[in-house]
Amino acid sequence: MSDAMTELGEYLEAKRNDCVLGWHVDNGELTVDVAQPNIVGLVDFLRSDQTCRFSTLVDITAVDYPERSKRFEVVYHFLSMYQNHRIRLKVAAREEDLVPSITGIHPSANWFEREVFDMFGILFSGHPDLRRILTDYGFRGHPLRKDFPTTGYTEVRYDEALKRVVYEPVKLVQEYRQFDFMSPWEGAEYILPGDEKEEAK
Repeated sequence: MSDAMTELGEYLEAKRNDCVLGWHVDNGELTVDVAQPNIVGLVDFLRSDQTCRFSTLVDITAVDYPERSKRFEVVYHFLSMYQNHRIRLKVAAREEDLVPSITGIHPSANWFEREVFDMFGILFSGHPDLRRILTDYGFRGHPLRKDFPTTGYTEVRYDEALKRVVYEPVKLVQEYRQFDFMSPWEGAEYILPGDEKEEAK
């Protein structure tokens, strides 16, 4: 499989050098770094080219690297059922960048791109209906960004006295616990029933 993926990487680099910035094969999987403005062209090529035939969009997600100038990587996974191959595309994007939407080629990208927008705040140009899909109306922030607080900003609960759902700022009821990261089998002295008989001998 690695040889087939290497051949595919070389083929894509030769045919679409305007799109492919680099590629590598790890554990039998091909990953291609793609120039952001050309993602739509490469996705269309992958679907229509007879050597590739990646007709199935499996997933779109993202990764947040706050220390990088191009903070986000939008990650696309495709499947070719004809060739029995999988491919991963990565597009680097700044916080203010507009990543071209691929909904014109793969309509199933609609909800995937909405989820990436909701969780990471990445904007997709040309998307027909880019709005939140997982979080509530009026939600502040993007939960999968590394700088989003683990507690969130608001708490949603049912108030028995008011007989309705209320939104409140998060209030932590306890301090964060201190963990020493020891194994449960180290450090603690467990006294089990019957141990006192051993000491009596």
